[in-house]
Amino acid sequence: MSDTGLYTEQFDLSERPFTLLPDPEFIYWTPMHRRAYSILEYGILTHAPITVVTGEVGAGKTTLVQKLLKSIPDDVTIGLISNAQGGRGELLRWVLYALDVDTSGARDYVELFQLLQNFLIEEYAAGRRSILVIDEAQNLSIEGLEELRMLTNVNSNKDELLQLVLVGQPELREMVLRPELRQFAQRVVANFHLPAMDKDMVAAYISHRLKVAGGQGNEFTKQACERVWEVSKGVPRLVNQICDFAMVYAATSEERLILSSVIDQVVKDGVFFAGYSGDKGVTDEQ
Repeated sequence: MSDTGLYTEQFDLSERPFTLLPDPEFIYWTPMHRRAYSILEYGILTHAPITVVTGEVGAGKTTLVQKLLKSIPDDVTIGLISNAQGGRGELLRWVLYALDVDTSGARDYVELFQLLQNFLIEEYAAGRRSILVIDEAQNLSIEGLEELRMLTNVNSNKDELLQLVLVGQPELREMVLRPELRQFAQRVVANFHLPAMDKDMVAAYISHRLKVAGGQGNEFTKQACERVWEVSKGVPRLVNQICDFAMVYAATSEERLILSSVIDQVVKDGVFFAGYSGDKGVTDEQ
């Protein structure tokens, strides 16, 4: 049985609307997501040395990054690193791999750095800009962030040859503000923190994803949407988890309308690990 058969036929959907995989086609532009994306664009268009976007787990940061990658013009060379870790030299290898630079002949850090510098200068001479996007950047160490700052010092004719876009959880923002990263913070030209969605945004988000998947957008009642917001705290990834399970439950009962009682049952059964049980609920609709 394919995953699309879980409940799609019951609700006349072309695909599952609430998968956890980031998909730019399903992106719902809340005002905060629009502002976060505009900051990413601003950083790139203004050649900002470092741009930082933070948000809670599942807030939609990676989806924004993927949307950004699809819109990058042809005259930009872009490298993407996800969840990079490691000490001095290891991080530089991550950077070179992301930019598709062969490091097989490099014996030490100096030679690795020379490879990067040569690559950036060649790209610049060819009229291309180089941008490095690091997702889950909160996993970098203080030393790693400082090493990245040093990489942005590579320049030619007063033009900086490497831009950094760092995306991560709130801890990244806290790290950047630490005294020992003062020089790093001074290079951050654009930054934005992506908050969770409010109650109305969650309802609109659910409706939007259902419509993209071929639904009517009203498969969840207002009270059910409110309950989803209460349980998820407005974090998109958690909203997706709850709604996905709720649609499975509804399909099992051959229901085509999802009430708040379905959300309560999902939480009570514990299939949603981030959920909780209790008597804080919303009265079911009739």
